[in-house]
Amino acid sequence: MNHRRHTTTTTAVALAVLVALTAAGCSSKATSGDDDGAGAGGVKGGKGVTDKKITIGALTDMTGVYATLGKSVTQAQQLYVKQVNAAGGICGRQLELTVRDHGYDPQKALSAYTELEPKVAGYMQFIGSPFVAAVKQRVDGQDKGLVLPQAWSASLLGSPYIRVLGATYDIETINAVDFLVKQKGLKSGDKLGHVYFEGDYGENALAGSKYAAQKAGLTVVEQKIKPTDNDMSAQVAALKQAGVKAVVMSTGPRQAASLVGVAAATRFQVPVIGNNSAFAPQLLGTQAGPALEKMYWVASPSLPIGADIPAAKKLVADYQAAYPKDSLDNGIVAGWTAAGVFGEALKKACAAKDLSRAGIDKALLGLNAYDAGFGKHDFSDPKSPSSKESAILQPDKSVPGGMRTVNQLAVSDEAKGFTPAVN
Repeated sequence: MNHRRHTTTTTAVALAVLVALTAAGCSSKATSGDDDGAGAGGVKGGKGVTDKKITIGALTDMTGVYATLGKSVTQAQQLYVKQVNAAGGICGRQLELTVRDHGYDPQKALSAYTELEPKVAGYMQFIGSPFVAAVKQRVDGQDKGLVLPQAWSASLLGSPYIRVLGATYDIETINAVDFLVKQKGLKSGDKLGHVYFEGDYGENALAGSKYAAQKAGLTVVEQKIKPTDNDMSAQVAALKQAGVKAVVMSTGPRQAASLVGVAAATRFQVPVIGNNSAFAPQLLGTQAGPALEKMYWVASPSLPIGADIPAAKKLVADYQAAYPKDSLDNGIVAGWTAAGVFGEALKKACAAKDLSRAGIDKALLGLNAYDAGFGKHDFSDPKSPSSKESAILQPDKSVPGGMRTVNQLAVSDEAKGFTPAVN
């Protein structure tokens, strides 16, 4: 899937300015109204909570770099809300998902966060790790609303309020390299190519490949690129000349398709594996499609939408009934999982008669074995991702969502012993 987690110098400056402005201009408003006392059913309320409604925010990208992802994630969450409300809601209250499209623009993202902050109980979605990181200090210091980002950077760990769902990029990459070693013939002394985006996403993934390489006796050949670099011909030539035996892609889907396509055309037949953000099923309809099905794999924090499991089959049926004109991808699983996690936290908070932000955050800490069918999650430790597991998937246009499962969810021995760097 996606994302999301890279930024240029211009973006960084814009974020810094906006964070300063929002922190300075909104502190009094952000801290008001978070303790409304007991309401309906004797349940304590808070921001975004009334006797009849619980309002939750979604900060997404429907028109920018990750528009396909944002649409799938958001529609899956809207489907969850609709189903929950049809069944009576949570705690006698109907859920309302308030969506803002930031188009992967830093100013729009932070403006949307500032607008919704006093109005919502928390955020079921926030696409873009640079944007989430930009508000992290404010979330931890004064806002304290639960944020479930569609981002997997280790830089987001450590907050009791911003909780990463699934393996972070460093851990995911360690699991990916383990697959290359155990199943694709990579061995001690070999060179491993790693093409990665500059910034948060790519640098975090690179930390994982370097760790895994050191453990396996490999040498990493780095190729750092910008998100605007779409033609991977130069990278293929450099990696081929270096004699790498496999390649990791910590990029977007377009760059992965370019590299695999160019590699196949130049008879550079090595296995290539990407992070979960480095594939979109729409690529199977391009010229690179056949090569992707033959020599590309993806490490994923969850089982895919096309998995042969009851949860996936039901979600596919429900989603297609609600959105018959839209294609399937793993953004649906990501959105549905995050919605379910937020919903379970609300249910536990209700049972404790405390729907304040503090009550919801405390409830999430008690979720140590959540599983909606696509993978288990433990939220008891804010310094750790909710899982270290990765599934290995392979593009396959005959499967719903374009991905078939090669390896079920598992943690490599190297990943078990790895501790992400927490800010």
